[in-house]
Amino acid sequence: MELRECGRSGLKLSVLGLGCWAFGGGEYWGRQDQSDVDAVVRRAFDLGVNYFDTAEVYNEGRSESSLGQALRDLPRDRVVIGTKVSPAHVQPATLLRRCEASLRRLGTDYIDLYMVHWPITPLSIRHFDAEAGACPAVDDAFATLLRLRDQGKVRHVGVSNHSLARLDEALHHCPSLVANELPYNLLSRAIEWETLPGCAERRVGVIGYMALLQGVLTDRYPTLAEIRPWQRRTRHFDAAGARGARHGLRGEEEATRSALNQLRALCREEGHPLAELAVMWTVANAGLTCSLVGSRSISQVEANLRAVARPLAADVMARLDAITRPLKERLGRSFDYYESPENDRTR
Repeated sequence: MELRECGRSGLKLSVLGLGCWAFGGGEYWGRQDQSDVDAVVRRAFDLGVNYFDTAEVYNEGRSESSLGQALRDLPRDRVVIGTKVSPAHVQPATLLRRCEASLRRLGTDYIDLYMVHWPITPLSIRHFDAEAGACPAVDDAFATLLRLRDQGKVRHVGVSNHSLARLDEALHHCPSLVANELPYNLLSRAIEWETLPGCAERRVGVIGYMALLQGVLTDRYPTLAEIRPWQRRTRHFDAAGARGARHGLRGEEEATRSALNQLRALCREEGHPLAELAVMWTVANAGLTCSLVGSRSISQVEANLRAVARPLAADVMARLDAITRPLKERLGRSFDYYESPENDRTR
């Protein structure tokens, strides 16, 4: 397994990391047995994965608890744990309590990478807490994160879903910030416009999430109509056919369908499953430190890890780029795929 340094931090992550949102089970992903989580985490670790990513909001903390239980028999110094705190919880006293709660659920004395989940703005905070009062002060939030680092409870500080303007704001208060976690896959390429090269210029590592677009980039759904309503909330789809969609737009279903049909044709030609080719494409981007993919069974872990066993041919990479470029252009520069560009929470 290739390891890549996260910015200039010295923190090295496996090029493929395990996204743990489904752990603990819940309405969004459905039931998840702990025995399966234990097996998935162990197998991923044995195959070279060292980075495990979660958040306090995932399944109301159950993801952190489930991951902590699965990691309890693994050597702590060979595991990198990343978790995220809601921007609604970054007032200094609240942030300290929230960090302690995550530590307890994870069953660890320290968090390797502690990230602010979305920018600290009224718009993004309302998504987490509709009744939230005044927006927390950004300088106080990062001063508290640095305090946690100085106490040894956090090794590194990062952010998630931050545009370059918000990243620069965070770097002003926390120059040692090491990572920005961002959505990135064949059908979600908006960070390529500005944010990915901007992070490289700032020596900030990029952790890509949704490598398989929550299952859309697999062979599980032969047609768009078969995709579960919860997984249709992004601007790739008409909001009318989704559950919990907030963007309120018709979406880009025609361009998404066209891209998927062409991708499947290329997969047949090259002899790769769609998921494997999609993961190969993401990890081929040297601008990414790590790409996250969820796995709910050992067979899924092993299939995803096969994608990093050999490099993607340059001509296939070019064809994948060409197939998905029209969708990239139609979706535009906003990488908050769950909201309309007017309500973009990353800004």
